[in-house]
Amino acid sequence: MTVSSDPALAASWSRATVAAGANRRRRNLQIYHHGVLIFGVLLMMAPLLVAFASSTYDPIVIHSQGLQLGYGGEFASTYGSVLFDRGGFTGDITGVRMLWNSVILGLAFAVGKIVISMMAAYAIVYFRIPFGAVAFWIIFSTLLLPLEVRILPSYEVVQSMGMLNTWSGLILPLIASATATFYFRQFFKSVPDELLEAARIDGAGPVRFFLDILVPLSKTMMAAIFIIMFVVGWNQYLWPALMTTDESLFTIVRGIRQILQVWIGANIPEYNKALAMAILAMLPPALIVLIFQRAFVKGLVESEK
Repeated sequence: MTVSSDPALAASWSRATVAAGANRRRRNLQIYHHGVLIFGVLLMMAPLLVAFASSTYDPIVIHSQGLQLGYGGEFASTYGSVLFDRGGFTGDITGVRMLWNSVILGLAFAVGKIVISMMAAYAIVYFRIPFGAVAFWIIFSTLLLPLEVRILPSYEVVQSMGMLNTWSGLILPLIASATATFYFRQFFKSVPDELLEAARIDGAGPVRFFLDILVPLSKTMMAAIFIIMFVVGWNQYLWPALMTTDESLFTIVRGIRQILQVWIGANIPEYNKALAMAILAMLPPALIVLIFQRAFVKGLVESEK
């Protein structure tokens, strides 16, 4: 008996052929998707791998032969020197101190922006403020004015208030955030009105409603905003460079520039230490994103409801 002489067998053979073709196309599509993903990862990781590999070489080798791809054997000495050797113009600043300063700046940025933005969004959404919508759009329009545009007026204000070379001068002028205010406003607008009515029936005032209901509901949004603002604060270079001349307040990002100004031998910068400090500067933000990535995605999704 042949396949063509039996209709049932022919139909079964046809279905098997179609299924095999579909499985083959699905497998090829998966291979393509994984290939694109692997290529994207390699493309993004390549500069980091080159920077890490080059940081394990002597700066003279980097200066004469360029960036390296292999391991150079100077890992312990380079990273130990970057973290613990005292340097700078005063000879009293270490990499650990600059890392700690960056942590303080990043945490202060994140926490301060979350607190200010939550209160601003709460007032805009739940209080009948005259011209509240206008006030919100004025706040939101500040996104069109980056720090570089308002850097001179901000510096003049900080200088006139005597806050140069202080933590308050580094943190307070930039603590307001239109981005965080926008996200919290969108999230508060998605909260059901029944919660507000239930809180009123239970005798909860505005402060209790905010602290006992809105803040717990906003945990995922707070985590998402915390990640964004921590990275923004961590990566600040121009603002700390203008506001501080005291090396005890230098951050790790500014320290990279500081190391490139140190010359050895015949006018050769310490490239290996600068690259090592760049690698160290990437680690804390990357860890924060990895730890809070689920809350980050969930918070951004909830803001769009």
